[in-house]
Amino acid sequence: MDKKNSKKLSLKALVLMIFTSVFGFANMPRSYYLMGYGAIIWYIFAAFAFFIPFAFMMAEFGSAFEKEKGGIYSWMSKSVGPKFAFVGTFMWYASYIVWMVNISSSIWIPFSTSIFGDDRTATWAAFGLNSTQVIGILGIIWVVLVTRIASKGVDQITKITSIGGTAVAALNIVLIVGAVLIFIANGGTLAQPLQGGRAFISSPNPGYQTTISSLGFLVFAIFSYGGIEVVGGLVDETENARVNFPKGITLAAIVISIGYSLGIFLCGVFTNWQDVLSSNRIHMGNVAYILMKNFGYEFGRAFGLGEVVSVQIGIWVARFVGLSMFLALTGAFFALSYSPLKQLIDGTPHGLWTPKIEETKDNIPVNAMWVQCGIVAVMIALVSFGGEGASKFFSRLILMTNVAMTLPYMFLSIAFPAFKKNTNIRKPFEFFKSYSIAFLATALVTLTVGFANLFTIIEPTIMKGDYMSTIWMIVGPVVFIIAALIIYGRYERKVKNKKAA
Repeated sequence: MDKKNSKKLSLKALVLMIFTSVFGFANMPRSYYLMGYGAIIWYIFAAFAFFIPFAFMMAEFGSAFEKEKGGIYSWMSKSVGPKFAFVGTFMWYASYIVWMVNISSSIWIPFSTSIFGDDRTATWAAFGLNSTQVIGILGIIWVVLVTRIASKGVDQITKITSIGGTAVAALNIVLIVGAVLIFIANGGTLAQPLQGGRAFISSPNPGYQTTISSLGFLVFAIFSYGGIEVVGGLVDETENARVNFPKGITLAAIVISIGYSLGIFLCGVFTNWQDVLSSNRIHMGNVAYILMKNFGYEFGRAFGLGEVVSVQIGIWVARFVGLSMFLALTGAFFALSYSPLKQLIDGTPHGLWTPKIEETKDNIPVNAMWVQCGIVAVMIALVSFGGEGASKFFSRLILMTNVAMTLPYMFLSIAFPAFKKNTNIRKPFEFFKSYSIAFLATALVTLTVGFANLFTIIEPTIMKGDYMSTIWMIVGPVVFIIAALIIYGRYERKVKNKKAA
């Protein structure tokens, strides 16, 4: 018993685990680029309207279904029903498909930065193909290569993930400590002025000047808190869970929301938005590297190191950021190329997939991985050969990812009241003591995610007449929902025919 208890997570370890699962370095430069200091208020709102209540929902689900290997499918299936669960789980899996499309193309930005100290992907052209098309082809080669290696076993990849994760964690320390030193060295002057506090409620970005575009930014804030579904599995691993778990989630939410808010504010210590980020060549895919290159330059200038030395510091900081992000994304890509797919196949009912798809070698669904590889490759080709410039290409992919990855949260939150109402489900951990409170939390989370996605989807059309961006954001989720209904409908007919026979 003592041995078992000694392995349980302390309050501090729980907070650290939630922090490392959720906190993402690149979210701060991207948010500063989109909204400036104005992003801070949306992060705080998202913490209270989404992150905290949703984390407690996942904790209740996780403790009730700790022995179910189907993960979120089991949670929703036993709470609402198998068809609803399959559509929600398929959407969750589909979000990782979109994530892979995004990363297969955007991973070349940190690769370029780690070598040259600068994002040169916009200049990559060959054999009559423009930069977007070249990046698309590289993305297709990348996903094929990863699938080939991952299908043979990925034990060696954990080392890359560990190195990348450590390097990215170091980036957060570099940003915070370095920005504070720049602030002191510059006599308390901010590169981006506060304008009497008005900067906290407005954006320097011309594309985020309206109420609708600001509300659309909420998806970025919600996406930045993504990964909290892992919290559900930690309840029973926590020491004195009844007391420590609510404390841990609350503390983690406070630390993460303060961390994001502080990081965004510190970007303004060394980066004037108009001078550094207003160029057309800057987009959401490369802004983190450009901003951190500027950080290195401003650090040198603040300590009087001269122009040449300051430029070199900026280049080497950018290389460090590029290498760190490349390693972290490589490790994540290998892991996520098979783990969501494995959960989808293992968790859903036997017979739903064809025997070939369900077949595994060394516990890895090899055939399913190659089908997944084909889908990702086709999607990359469709987006990259659409005739758009590099800036719109990366922005569209990131928007697609945000919408696709946040929609499954709505499925999980909608399933929560049914879970609370079902007295047959044993609930060892309950944060929401009454059904009415649980229902209010569900309404808050569902409406927050729903409206954030709605504003993100309609904003390009209403504000810019950019119908294509709106269509791409709608098409992805709609296609995957239809695909889920077709697959499950086929399974239902198969079961019905078996019973009839």
